[in-house]
Amino acid sequence: MEHPTAGAGPSETVNERKASFMEMALEEARKAESCGEVPIGAILVHDGEVLARAGNRTIADNDPTAHAEILVIRQACAKLGSQRLPDCDLYVTLEPCPMCAAAISFARIRRLYYGAADIKGGAVESGPRLYNQTICHHAPEVYSGISERQSAELLKFFFQSRRE
Repeated sequence: MEHPTAGAGPSETVNERKASFMEMALEEARKAESCGEVPIGAILVHDGEVLARAGNRTIADNDPTAHAEILVIRQACAKLGSQRLPDCDLYVTLEPCPMCAAAISFARIRRLYYGAADIKGGAVESGPRLYNQTICHHAPEVYSGISERQSAELLKFFFQSRRE
């Protein structure tokens, strides 16, 4: 089911807009990779405007919670002066882990778009499927597979190079 994305002009389709935001998330993932971080990137959007963007910074910040999703949620909350982001959409290159999926729920993010599935560590459509649990306070609309191939390849090559 397609949802209009605020800010998409008449000549720009909703799918083009989603692809554009996901490309920004991929740019953040590439930046993270260039710093030795696991290449995951996220973009948080409100009314068609990018509020926050980040890549993983767990190593740089010596912080196991410095996942891209957590970083953009923190930035957007600070920018909007609110702990809730109900009119915001999150674009992330990899299916969120349990920690990030919970933060997305607590922030009341409207829509989650992600690239590659994470069979081992994901918590949205893999693993615990947090948003299907009765303990979940808020479940965003979820759309997976956006730029899936690019997201998966970025991670695959990163981990391959670490093993060599």
